[in-house]
Amino acid sequence: MDFRSYAAQPDAALDLLEGVLLVAQDARPGLDRSAIALQIDQLAEPLARRQLAGLPAAAQARALADQLFVRAGFRGNTSDYYDPRNSFLDEVLARRTGIPLSLSVLYVEVARRAGVRASPVGFPGHFLACIEGGDGSRLVIDPFHGGGVRNEAALGELLRRSGSNLEYSEELVAPTPVRQVVSRMLMNLRGIYTMRGDYARLLVVFDRLLDLWPNSVEELRDRGFLFARLGAPEAALADLALYLERSPNAADAADVRAWFERIEETARLAPSRS
Repeated sequence: MDFRSYAAQPDAALDLLEGVLLVAQDARPGLDRSAIALQIDQLAEPLARRQLAGLPAAAQARALADQLFVRAGFRGNTSDYYDPRNSFLDEVLARRTGIPLSLSVLYVEVARRAGVRASPVGFPGHFLACIEGGDGSRLVIDPFHGGGVRNEAALGELLRRSGSNLEYSEELVAPTPVRQVVSRMLMNLRGIYTMRGDYARLLVVFDRLLDLWPNSVEELRDRGFLFARLGAPEAALADLALYLERSPNAADAADVRAWFERIEETARLAPSRS
């Protein structure tokens, strides 16, 4: 399945691991996704034999932290946080390091294979995971910091350090749907590639975001400007025209129209300069 076919599925059909591996496959087209899935199976195998499903969440959290962050040696990459490899799960497995989102995805996938009910949590500014014990207990886990448990006070502090104006509430640690998890991974890469001026890879990210969210006018607009930067005026005009059609009263509509006219004029004059 390619990414566009994946994204076209109903939300309920989206598989978390498949989505993040398809993102990684854009960077390495020859990626063997089944081999990566096998590595995750192998990480979970010692835990699967321990029958964690019926244990309280605290016992599950200790077992997962010991397996992933002590025995296997996974850690948060604090020295090179914006390395794009931190967002690719195959690289996370190979290098044993990642960012909050990729480590949370790994944590959830290993936990589920071990019989633990686990979900990704798109907490503002810092991705987390949650697990639910066999006794109904629920814990929020921080895989970036060794699988530590985060109580309400710690989550409130994490929220303040992220610069968010939100007040802590239980809604902020609700499970995050797969489409939004994959989208947030792409948004991380969008920021990294923009910062590095890697416009070819950035264009792929915009394509993927629009596959996931076909009605996202902001992504359409920004891809249009990127096309213009890359010297593809026809593609730029098509995206910007569609943006203006869908958002004629947007706050930036006048600016976008002005840019549309400049790009159109440049494209019209280009043949006469050759």
